[in-house]
Amino acid sequence: MTEILTGTLPSTGHVVSLQPVVRELVNRGHTVRWYTSERYADEVETTGAQLEPMSPHLDMFAGPLDELYPERAELKALKRVKWDLKHLFMNPTAGQMEEFRLLHERRAADVLLCDPGFGAARMLSELGGPPWVSVGSTPLTLPSRDTAPFGSGLPPSSSKAGRARNALLRYVFNNIVMKDVLAHRDELRRRAGLPSSHEDIMGSGVSPHLHLQSGVAGLEYPRSDLPAHVHFIGALADDVDTAHVMPHWWESVRALGLPIVHVTQGTVSNTELDDLLLPTLRALGQEDVVVVATLGNAASTREFPGLPANAYIAPYLPYHLLLPHISLMVTNGGFGGVNEALRHGVPLVVAGRSEDKPEVAARVAYAGAGVDLRTATPDATALRTAVRKVLDAPSYRHNARALAAQYGEVQAGPRAADLIERLVRSTSSEHA
Repeated sequence: MTEILTGTLPSTGHVVSLQPVVRELVNRGHTVRWYTSERYADEVETTGAQLEPMSPHLDMFAGPLDELYPERAELKALKRVKWDLKHLFMNPTAGQMEEFRLLHERRAADVLLCDPGFGAARMLSELGGPPWVSVGSTPLTLPSRDTAPFGSGLPPSSSKAGRARNALLRYVFNNIVMKDVLAHRDELRRRAGLPSSHEDIMGSGVSPHLHLQSGVAGLEYPRSDLPAHVHFIGALADDVDTAHVMPHWWESVRALGLPIVHVTQGTVSNTELDDLLLPTLRALGQEDVVVVATLGNAASTREFPGLPANAYIAPYLPYHLLLPHISLMVTNGGFGGVNEALRHGVPLVVAGRSEDKPEVAARVAYAGAGVDLRTATPDATALRTAVRKVLDAPSYRHNARALAAQYGEVQAGPRAADLIERLVRSTSSEHA
């Protein structure tokens, strides 16, 4: 049995993405302690792990961010991204690392398991702790000579000119655009007794020991320099939801025999429903389809008077019951939802520009499994045109199903557990 110390940023996407991995490890008899906010006690305990609560003052995601940090609400685009990196991700790391270190000293861990945003695991490992494993719940952030910097949304290129472009953009990104963020990171490392890092800001969350990347190779850009310790593990899906059932209208919707279009703004950028969800309902109100929307919050009680007759809204729907019957998903590009859609062979229309969403949308388009609208607020004409294009052109469904076949070849929990066990065995043999 292995002693595993897990750490995640106290944010829903970061916690949920590790659930299938942790559940499989616990089922195999390993001991897992999970350090995160007490707000996620239920999510942790359903996996069988033991919650190790983070101090409240280190929980930077304890409420709506723009309410918690009014200064953040005034920032846009790149300035907001840089603020988030410094204040939400980096500044709490020293305190989180100290609490994480005390947990390790109390009961020594064989391996650390974390999401890429949880920098405390890397710091503890570098200071003499055990090896750490990262689980990527966004598209792969690791730099490559064949890709532009993560966040640019540019397609890959391995030609001589393309690699020159990529190198130039990386230089500009690291030495001009993100210079102050990298300096901030290195100052925090210095205070922790660590040297400056030569890695770019996005690649530093990828473990050099083992990185478990959600998704499949067919959805990621081709990389001639992909390290051997990076493994694609499929969708981080947790099909154990027995608490939710489909609504009373679901069977009658299926009985209509029309294409069913699902629209969602995910669980993060879902407060401004006029960005995508409501425009999609209006854009498709006269089309020969049924539109099923989810609000991304199972507790939501919002009502929407004046909906088109072909539109249905639910706070939450279990994807393993919904997606096998869907013809198309319209999404703002949450990577978990995109993985779920493609796991079921569902093509996509993607409209998102915040967080990692431009990179998600670009990869969907590159794989030929959907359309990237390149905006977070598409108008009705753009939405209607994109939906009809994907529904009418067989290639999108064909490419989505080809990706589904790749997802079908691997289960995230078992594959991740196998690789973690292998890492622990190799580490133990080295120290024997």
